[in-house]
Amino acid sequence: MPKRDLYFRTAIMNSAGMLGFAPDFHADIPWSSFGAFVTNPLSMRPRKPSSHPLVLDYPGGFLLHTGLPNPGLPSAVKKYAHKWLDSSLPVIVHVMADRPEETARMVRSLEGVENVMAAELGFAPLLTGDIILTSLKLALGEIPLIVSLPAEQAVSLGPRLIDAGAAAISLSAPRGSLTIPTSPPSEAGGRLVSGRLYGPGIFPLSLETVRRLAGAGVPVIGGGGIYKQEQVEIMQEAGAMAVQLDTVLWRGDSMMASGSSAPHSEQVN
Repeated sequence: MPKRDLYFRTAIMNSAGMLGFAPDFHADIPWSSFGAFVTNPLSMRPRKPSSHPLVLDYPGGFLLHTGLPNPGLPSAVKKYAHKWLDSSLPVIVHVMADRPEETARMVRSLEGVENVMAAELGFAPLLTGDIILTSLKLALGEIPLIVSLPAEQAVSLGPRLIDAGAAAISLSAPRGSLTIPTSPPSEAGGRLVSGRLYGPGIFPLSLETVRRLAGAGVPVIGGGGIYKQEQVEIMQEAGAMAVQLDTVLWRGDSMMASGSSAPHSEQVN
């Protein structure tokens, strides 16, 4: 069992990929309302951006395709560990947990990093439940592990993952596909692109997932489609132990944060 508890001073935090690899307390973000900071996703080795990063609108939100660029966990620890230590917020490092043995090594390397409260394990699409369970079991150690899954897997796997030692389940952005519009428009449409879905349109799915997980006794960190303060409260009433905010943190007209409506280049993953 982990030697550290998963505890949040307040119930709000960012979701992975929204605010970079370390908190920037000069940014126009409501840091005083946060209970933790979640890093951008980190893989074992560096990853470059997608050769064609895209943001595609659809009714109710947008699709984001970027390739999850990052410097790799070893380089990130060297660069950001002192910022994590100096942070007034505990840090949750989001680890790209696609390979069980590699995931275990990454989590072990974080156990001695001060002010890292937990690791959040994120997985590539279509990984089987057995691989996810194996990754969790191999990575169990001193720090709590949060498993980040899309709605369908969260509901089906959540109870098994908690029984296997996970501290909580968080909700990752659902995935979808859209065609790139052609210019001029054609009947055949454009190239099909997959990516993560954000926006207010996914809130009902997120809320239903929180309700089902909490009803099954699963500690759940809600998130997805939250653009109003009352939606945070509704998720907590549905049973969420905490709530992660995503693209609302980029919006200058939101109730959660002010500033530019466009993401900073380092914030997008």
